[in-house]
Amino acid sequence: MKTLFFIIILTGIVSCNSKNIQNPELIKQIQTNEYFAFTKQKALEIVKTGFNAGEGYGEVWIRDYNTFIELSAEVFEANVLKENLLVFFKMQGNDGNIIDGFIPKEKITGHGYDYKYSDLEPRYAGHKNTVETDQESSLVQTVYKYVQVTNDKTILDDKVGDKTVADRLEWAMDFLMNHRYNEKYGLLWGATTADWGDVQPEHDWGVYFTEDTHYAIDIYDNAMFLIALDNLMELLPETKEKWLPIRNQIAENTRKHLWDETNQKFIPDIYLNGSPFPDDFNENEIYYHGGTAVAIEAGLLSKKEIKISLGKMVANVKASGAGSIGLTLYPTYLEGFYKNKSMYPYGYQNGGDWTWFGGRMIQQLIKYGFVEEAFEQMQPMVKRVKENDGFFEWYTVENKPKGSGTFRGSAGVLYKAILMFEELENE
Repeated sequence: MKTLFFIIILTGIVSCNSKNIQNPELIKQIQTNEYFAFTKQKALEIVKTGFNAGEGYGEVWIRDYNTFIELSAEVFEANVLKENLLVFFKMQGNDGNIIDGFIPKEKITGHGYDYKYSDLEPRYAGHKNTVETDQESSLVQTVYKYVQVTNDKTILDDKVGDKTVADRLEWAMDFLMNHRYNEKYGLLWGATTADWGDVQPEHDWGVYFTEDTHYAIDIYDNAMFLIALDNLMELLPETKEKWLPIRNQIAENTRKHLWDETNQKFIPDIYLNGSPFPDDFNENEIYYHGGTAVAIEAGLLSKKEIKISLGKMVANVKASGAGSIGLTLYPTYLEGFYKNKSMYPYGYQNGGDWTWFGGRMIQQLIKYGFVEEAFEQMQPMVKRVKENDGFFEWYTVENKPKGSGTFRGSAGVLYKAILMFEELENE
């Protein structure tokens, strides 16, 4: 059985086993849930106001746009969505890399980014947090979602400079294989970060590689890459001959090197030049919630393993006192492990509670047939949307809102999850 499942992983076709809802009481709860109705309305309200990540951000970020472009499609025409996507291609690096985000030149406030410019896009300045390895994968996923919601495949033939968008999508994937691929493990690498975060421990800000950077391999980067490759091959079937063997090998190596079979969890990091943390710190005690949710989306876990994963997340929420399974990780990295002052225990990406990723876990629970569990775990996320009248970036362990109050990524993932509940109900 285990061998059979592994073969299914390598072909990238793990079945979701989703079903219509058999519980009449649950159907009634979905239909009458006041928090669902409020959350949907509020999500549509805030997404109308723009494409930046939220009120605390001037930039349009690709990792965020990836999680709310489907929501944006409810209120914007396809050409508006496409224009934002094309900016990322116009600002693509000479080696194929993709920026994190862009901002109108006149709105630059001296934040400290090493801004990038392109003759193909004179209106904007771009930036890239080099410690992370999800920008290229996020763009491929976003284009895929754009095509799904608009049925506009012509974007793939659009010319940007001397390359089509289709060519540039492959070029972005080539960048990862050429510049972020480790031969020994057969996996992608980046800097050491907390789960899906983009802050390294060795700097007061921490978003750029430095001479002190400790390079690491983690589940989030590789799971995002797998999803992107699946999306790319669906968009461009002629690329399967090249990318399917790579996709299968990444999946195999992820299970081989990152999955801890004994503890039924992903290990946090494989270090390539040593760990930034003390020798007596057992990092493998930490459970990565966000990376696990994305790994499930990538088809890396069996249904049994998903159920175990949810159980661990729920137990972590209870042990920490957090508000939802959006809890980034548990237990946290210790005080002082990160020079960035926001990365204190249960602060920001070090144990903050992010609906932005918790909502993705809800989506996967629905997809794999854990509908009642998904509904239960969804409640604290939508309840606090109404209580705080907005989609906050993250929440403290005491469930207090922090950061942007119009965080569009959170709105996007919750809106999509609610639609998934409603689709099951209608079936």
